[in-house]
Amino acid sequence: MKKASFLLFLSFVVAGSIFSQKRELVKNLALYDQRKLHFGFTVGLNTSDFYIRNSDTFFDTSIIKQVYGIENAQAPGFHLGPISNFRIGKYFDFRVLLDLTFTQRDLSYVLLKENQDGQEYFTSHTMKLSSTFIEFPLLIKYKSERINNYRVYVIGGIKPVLDLASKKKIPEEEMPMIRLKQPDLYGEFGAGIDFYLPYFKFSPELKMGVGLDNVAVEDDTEFTGALKYLKSKIFMLSFHFE
Repeated sequence: MKKASFLLFLSFVVAGSIFSQKRELVKNLALYDQRKLHFGFTVGLNTSDFYIRNSDTFFDTSIIKQVYGIENAQAPGFHLGPISNFRIGKYFDFRVLLDLTFTQRDLSYVLLKENQDGQEYFTSHTMKLSSTFIEFPLLIKYKSERINNYRVYVIGGIKPVLDLASKKKIPEEEMPMIRLKQPDLYGEFGAGIDFYLPYFKFSPELKMGVGLDNVAVEDDTEFTGALKYLKSKIFMLSFHFE
């Protein structure tokens, strides 16, 4: 579904580019792209989950006795923050953002339990992992030639992340629950369209971020022992105002 949405977005960008060449419009903000530095802000929506890889001992029932399956589900979130844009060439910009991002990711464990009569049965346990990130994306933006009052672009880079909701210790009433590491590093890539309006530039952007590090904190339980790694993944639909 996400891949189809991304391809649809890119098709819209290409089709719009072809259509716009049919007639020339008066250009808004004609000198905008000559500025070395400009600022703005962004707001948007996101969905986030994990890449999960089972550990080498996952199928060894002498070590992993309870955990029989691990799944994760997405939940919606949102983000906002300021933008700084540095012009480094006709077609290239260097962009620095400082985002505050709210997400939730649900991990569902399938567990093998035993009742009082000694009979085994399967049950599930869901961990709701809420995160509040401070993000510092460092991105290179490659822009097309401006056509009338808009241009398309692709963007990519890295994003250091700090999870403010990460806990040093899980309260007893929330157990069982795994902990997530506070720092992380993402690789990001995406595409968008710059619309030059009379008084500002508006840019819808679709972007994907992939965590480069295992964020699960080892706690000597089967819940982390069943994992080789747990890496973050996020899809972001952003609306930039500059």
